Amino acid sequence: MHLKKNNVFFIGLLSFFGGISQDIFVPILPLYLSNVLGLDKAFIGITEGLVTSGASLFKFVSGFLIDRFGKKKPFIFLGYFLSMVARPLLAFASLGWIVLFLRFLDGVGKGMKDSPKDALIADSSDSANRGKSFGIARMLDTFGSVAGPLILFGLLYLWRGHPLQYHFVLIATAIPLLATLILLQTKVKEVALEHTTAEVSEQSRLPKKFYILLGIMLLFGIGNSSDAFLILRAQNVGVTILAIPLVFALFNAVYASASVPLGSLSDRIGREKVILIGWAAYAIAYLGFGLASASYHIWLFFAFYGLYYATTYGVAKAFVADIVPSTHRGRAFGIYNTAIGLVSLPASFIAGLLWDHVNPAAPFFFGAAIACIAAVFFLIFTLVTRKSSYV
Repeated sequence: MHLKKNNVFFIGLLSFFGGISQDIFVPILPLYLSNVLGLDKAFIGITEGLVTSGASLFKFVSGFLIDRFGKKKPFIFLGYFLSMVARPLLAFASLGWIVLFLRFLDGVGKGMKDSPKDALIADSSDSANRGKSFGIARMLDTFGSVAGPLILFGLLYLWRGHPLQYHFVLIATAIPLLATLILLQTKVKEVALEHTTAEVSEQSRLPKKFYILLGIMLLFGIGNSSDAFLILRAQNVGVTILAIPLVFALFNAVYASASVPLGSLSDRIGREKVILIGWAAYAIAYLGFGLASASYHIWLFFAFYGLYYATTYGVAKAFVADIVPSTHRGRAFGIYNTAIGLVSLPASFIAGLLWDHVNPAAPFFFGAAIACIAAVFFLIFTLVTRKSSYV
């Protein structure tokens, strides 16, 4: 059991260094694409949505492969390696199709590692503490995402006024990813599982409850566009480029601080209740982004947006692990991550169209409305499944 706890911690450290790279990268990417390369908002929306959707294909593939071969570390290694290659090469991109290819390659890397990491966390924990385990992993991931924007702030300040400041930052994103590869090879362990006869004999089946949950999550996802639109909205309202990394650091600090307490809360009161709290936080945050008219509004609602992530991201995956047998978890996480990623394409495209053809607030009002509708269906789901058995 001690080995398993250590494994969760070291998997979390992978996410910590990965989060540093990701959040050096994410706050400036839409600004680089828009301000430096001159790409329009609809193209940025398509690019980010297609990247996520492309990544989803490999989440699906890697999920099946880890159930087939029983090994997770090789897929995690490949995922981080591809991102380490793709991100710095964006500094040398000059055309939209090159950006699209490199973002897709980064997305492939994300797809290759996410499902194996989720399955390895689930395998390294018990049902009584699974919410806490996913919370620990998310906390470390997000502390990396606190450090990332602060490092980004320092790099932008160091290279302020330099015509290649964005390019230097993109190259720097490879350094933390190299650390993840070293840590993965030296500290993270594969976990051997003991399967029951019942689990092994039902290889082709996933619980009906899983598919119902997935359907509701997809409904919510229609209104959950790329976070690139939050960054563009911040700039639209008046947040300076230099301040955007600090706004992201605040968001991630709230997210990281709340992940373990809220993950543990889901172990005590149930995953469903915590997810509903998270979706309420999301609706309020997105409504606030839509109504924002001053830069301090963005700071406030980014902090509130952090509560949504803390109550939903890890808890939803713990919920999937609870309702799916261990022999099926790779496949379940592959299907779950793939479907959630695929819905990002229409969600981001819709957001881009609403921004370009209605106004910059429209995507956020749309997202808030969809979250409320999804929350109603999820509440019905929780009430019905308490009275019925979905297997």
